[in-house]
Order: sequence, then structure tokens, then C-alpha cells
Amino acid sequence: MTDLTLYSMPSSGNSYKVRLMLALLGRKVDTIDVEYGWESLARAKKEGRLPFGKAPVLDLGDGTLLPESNAILVWLGRDTRFVPSDALEQAQMLSWMFWEQNQHEGVIAVRAALLSYPHRKAQATPARLAELLESGNALLGIMEDHLRGRDWLVGDSVSLADLCLYAYTHTAETRGGFDLAPFPALRGWLERVAGLDGYVGIDA
Repeated sequence: MTDLTLYSMPSSGNSYKVRLMLALLGRKVDTIDVEYGWESLARAKKEGRLPFGKAPVLDLGDGTLLPESNAILVWLGRDTRFVPSDALEQAQMLSWMFWEQNQHEGVIAVRAALLSYPHRKAQATPARLAELLESGNALLGIMEDHLRGRDWLVGDSVSLADLCLYAYTHTAETRGGFDLAPFPALRGWLERVAGLDGYVGIDA
């Protein structure tokens, strides 16, 4: 048994980043899967377990429900190697995490969703997919330029910024239809994250 319970959507990169963080920390957690169309999702919403109406949500075991994937990462990451000790590097880490939710997810994850979820199929018009492909390649280019000549997004070691952005980037090709061949620095970074001790994949 554990004091933590994670309401997790198995197909979601936002939920996956929390599962990955927990695995890298070696922390045990009870998981309740709440996928689109599942009765468990409707029940969790009805019972008020999803404060913002979506997963992931981490139940801290004392009645506190913590929503939003990146907020959960920050809570889990306190006093760990995944949060830099330097104040500027902490701010830079947060900058990437804000960018992930404000820019990256709204393009990379959305294109994958349109191609993957039946209930989003009507929105997957050729024009919309082409627009997302162009915008997504520009965003991946920003990461490529930044990672060229460096191993991690911030400082000299892995941080929450890397775990946060890894979630949807590593499936951009397989789920979103992006071609990552033009982004060698990005691909090298993906391999480094996947090589971390304790790593688990999104389908684990």
C-alpha cells in the first residue's frame, strides 16, 4: 500500500510524465486509470476526484488533490536531483515547463490526439493537420537548436524540464506523424532520457 493515488489517463502524455517521474524516483503509487469513454473517468468526475475535470490528479493521501501534471512534477521533485539548486537554473527549468503547456502541448499533443482518438476524428481535417505539422516542426526546431551541443535542457543534468517535454515529444513521430530525422540533437536527447535508471515507457 502507498499513501499516494494517481488518477491517470493511460494514453495521455500529461499523465505519463507523472508516472515516469514516480518511476525514476522509485516511489510507489496506487493508480486509477481514467481513460476517455471509461466508466472510471465518469465516476472520478462525479466523486469530485478531478478538480479541473481531467487527469492527472495526485491524491496525497490526506484529502489533498493535486491537479495539473507540471504542478505534480514540481511537488514530487522537491529536494531531488531533478530540480536544480541554482535559482537561475530553477527559473529556466520552469520556463521550459511553462512553454511546454503554453506552446508545445497545444500543437504536438493536439496533432497526436486528432490522429489517435476517434472522438477527435472530425477535427482532423487536412488543413488542420497541415497547420499543426508546420507549427510543430517549428517548435521541435526550437528544442533542436537549444539542445545542439548540450545534453539537457537546463544545466548539466536532467531536470523536470526534460521529463516534462519528453512526454509528448517522444511520441511525436509514432502518434503525431512528425518526422524527427531532421532533429538529431533532439533524438539524442530522447535517447538519454530513455536511458535513465528506472525509466518506464508510456505503455508500461
